[in-house]
This record gives sequence, C-alpha cells and structure tokens, in this order.
Amino acid sequence: MRKIIGFIFTTILLGACTSIDCPVENNVMTLYKLKKANGSTDTLTVDTLTVKTRVAEEGKDSTLLNRVTGITYYDMNISYTQPEDVFFYTLLDTIGNTYRDTVYVKKENYPHFESVDCQPAYFHKLTEVKTTHHIIDSIVIKRSTVNYDSKNEHFHIYFKARY
Repeated sequence: MRKIIGFIFTTILLGACTSIDCPVENNVMTLYKLKKANGSTDTLTVDTLTVKTRVAEEGKDSTLLNRVTGITYYDMNISYTQPEDVFFYTLLDTIGNTYRDTVYVKKENYPHFESVDCQPAYFHKLTEVKTTHHIIDSIVIKRSTVNYDSKNEHFHIYFKARY
C-alpha cells in the first residue's frame, strides 16, 4: 500500500511540474503605417484598398485586406518559410477607377522554439522591399525584426498624391 501511495504521489508531483507556456496567439504579423510625403500620418479616407497574396502551396490567391477604407495603418500575415512574399494591391476610387500595384518583400526566416508541446513558429528579418510604383510612391522598412510584438511599425507606405 505504501508503494502505491508513493507512486501516486510521485506521479502527481511530476505532472504538476510540467508547465506549457505556449503563446495563445502565435501569429507573426507585419504592421504597415500610411504616411504622407512630409512624414505625417496619411488616412485612406474615400478609396478602398484590397490586398491579396498568392498561396504558394495551393497556387490560389488569398485576400488579406478586403475593401478597407478610413485606415491609417493595417497589419498582415506573412508566409512562414517562403524567402519572398508578393502582395497584390488594388485601389478603387470613388468614380470607379481601379489602380494596381505589386509589392515584393524579401525576408530571412528563423524557426522560433518555445517548447516541444507548442506549435512551431517562425520569426523573420525583413531584408528588402520593392514595388511597381503605380499607386505606391515608395515603401520603406522601418523595423526589420518580425516577431510576436505586433505593435511595432515594420513598413511605412507612401501612396502617390494622384493615382
């Protein structure tokens, strides 16, 4: 009987010592801040913005932002392991004109280990960003490290004054 009680006590004690501290939200997002040429915050007031990306594994487009308006910033997911992400921007103005641009984001991917019990996560280092310059005047990397901290601005994006 003592052996059984000792075994149960040891099992409970060992079970209590394991703690899984997996993050509840393990999405890694990039934050884009809209800026004017003078450096002040820009607002997408009337026009609607849609951003899509191609899912490499499936070969299909995935919508990341759908007809948003009235924003000064937005955040988007990036791929876990692709070395470059391609985003397709579509801006629709109030009179029905459609403008398109493509943004290319190159990055280095680093696996992030929390615990064997947690889902895998990847952190990233942004290395280059370029655009086709149809509606976007320029886009610059503000912070190159992408991790769980989604409050940091990763990109400043400058739309052209006239599309």
